[in-house]
Amino acid sequence: MNRNRLAVPFKQDDNALDEVARRFDVRITPAVLETIQSPADPVALQYLPDIRELDISPEERDDPIGDHVHSPVKGIVHRHRGRVLLKASSVCAVNCRFCFRKNMLGAPAATLNWKEMDAALSYIAQHPEISEVILTGGDPLVLSSKRLDYLLGRLEQMDHVKIMRIHSRVPVAAPERLNTTFLELLNRKKPLYMVLHVNHVQEITPEVEKALFALHKSGVVLLSQSVLLKGVNNNTMALENLFSRLLELRVKPYYLHHPDLVPGTGHFRLAIEEGQKLMRALRSRVSGLALPNYVLDIPGGYGKIPLENAYIEKSENGFVLTDHEGVSHDYPCV
Repeated sequence: MNRNRLAVPFKQDDNALDEVARRFDVRITPAVLETIQSPADPVALQYLPDIRELDISPEERDDPIGDHVHSPVKGIVHRHRGRVLLKASSVCAVNCRFCFRKNMLGAPAATLNWKEMDAALSYIAQHPEISEVILTGGDPLVLSSKRLDYLLGRLEQMDHVKIMRIHSRVPVAAPERLNTTFLELLNRKKPLYMVLHVNHVQEITPEVEKALFALHKSGVVLLSQSVLLKGVNNNTMALENLFSRLLELRVKPYYLHHPDLVPGTGHFRLAIEEGQKLMRALRSRVSGLALPNYVLDIPGGYGKIPLENAYIEKSENGFVLTDHEGVSHDYPCV
């Protein structure tokens, strides 16, 4: 990374930046670097270390969405009866500065060896109520072709697993990864859905468009998830351009996440009311097909809720969130 070319647009202390990089790894692909037009643009702000990451608030958590409390076996998160997360990798092609798993990325303790991977797959095999498996991480598409093919093959052999899903940044951050060999192994007998992480239309280059078309031709059903980030995409035009372009490319906008309470990410977070206002504005500007669900993961492992209905109420000190079981949880104001 060329720090002179890619410095953030306000005064930073080199020693502080080094400390940020020590605490939270910096990883940017050549494909992403090519999309950065200025140090202040919406792509640069997602990936470049920022001294504000050292400002940690009391409400921020190392495990903001509560993965750990729902992990019966290493690599498995079983929060909902019929589906599980399988953390197939602890590495990503890129490291987003706002990532809710930024503390585990690249950590040796989070990486599954072959024995641990087989134990995770055995857990899925022993739970016939599981009909959907979501490969996440890290990023599953950084795995070798051999390892990913093995995982998908094992899941296909389980009669009760009907749907496989992959969450990935790779088609946007490293589209060259999706070569012919890789695309062939994604062409499965069982339905395979892929949820792409993309936050701004600037990330969608001609190379990304080709990768998405190739995935579509391979039979992969494409959806997207984005994070609503202050300074990156928290305006109606940015979201309209992104979701409309994705729809043109046969990608259904699926989730727009309110940013999680990740340590050192306060500069990305915005008021829930602002997100609700943006969604109201989008409803009058884009097709319903282009509208994602605006959601928040309740801290502590209680699952996602939509932020546009009665699941959320204003309180004296912030908000009261109601989970899918009818239990209320306090949430602080920004």
